[in-house]
Amino acid sequence: MSQFTLLGGGYRADVTELGGAVHGLWRGGHELMPSWPEDGPIPFYSGAVLAPWPNRVVGARYVFADECFELPVNEPDRGHALHGFVADVPWTAVEFASIEDEHAFIRLTHTLEPKPGYPFRLRFELRHDLSANGLTTTMTAENVGETAAPYGTGPHPWLLAGPDVREYELDLPAAKVLLVNDILAPVTLEDVTYTPYDYRAPRQIGETAIDHAFTGLTAGRVRVRGPEGGLEMSWDPRVLPWVQVCTGTGLGFRGLAVEPMTCPPDAFNSGTDLIVLKPGDTHEAAWTLAII
Repeated sequence: MSQFTLLGGGYRADVTELGGAVHGLWRGGHELMPSWPEDGPIPFYSGAVLAPWPNRVVGARYVFADECFELPVNEPDRGHALHGFVADVPWTAVEFASIEDEHAFIRLTHTLEPKPGYPFRLRFELRHDLSANGLTTTMTAENVGETAAPYGTGPHPWLLAGPDVREYELDLPAAKVLLVNDILAPVTLEDVTYTPYDYRAPRQIGETAIDHAFTGLTAGRVRVRGPEGGLEMSWDPRVLPWVQVCTGTGLGFRGLAVEPMTCPPDAFNSGTDLIVLKPGDTHEAAWTLAII
């Protein structure tokens, strides 16, 4: 699959047709997102976009419109359906432009045909824009099928590429955290004040292992600072009211995963902030990565 290099405002972003993913992001020689081999596979969904659901469908089963559906299990150790269907499939680049290393963009498309457990048809457009303002990605979904479809989305970048996430300073303006059990299924939504996950005042991550969804955002952004600088991810919290943060503890991968989401984990079952796309409906979500 083809890979494209975007240059703009001192940034460089490599985008691949595999998953439409951001293969790497740099500025001034600093690696802002960890890269990976050009021919894949994509490690831990790095730089990919997740749809038609982000995070997990617990037990790979859900009920929608009074019908029970069973999804393929792709997280076998926990028995869940993880991160949707489009993160590691071929997308098609349909437009690419670069203007004197100041601004560049690429537009990719993919049509999701009905799948086991998800008998709905969606058409996606993914646009990556790079300029002095950073890398902005816009994800648009359209229901091109004949019945209403449950839907959620969000990106999965790993921010910064330092070897020790414990040294990162995290600024996360979220009042609520979704606590989970040992198989990462949601249990209760709690005030962060009474948990180890209160990063409303920026502080070092340290030994805290995070793999949780947050909401109650007072601002649609997360800031991460490492030994060589900082990176901000920003979005409209009315569109993406949740954000998953993962330290990757035990995975052996570099960076901190920051995943703004339209809905929380297992929204196909809870219904919390679940989007229902009727035939002909569209949904758009966007996010930006930039140095601070």
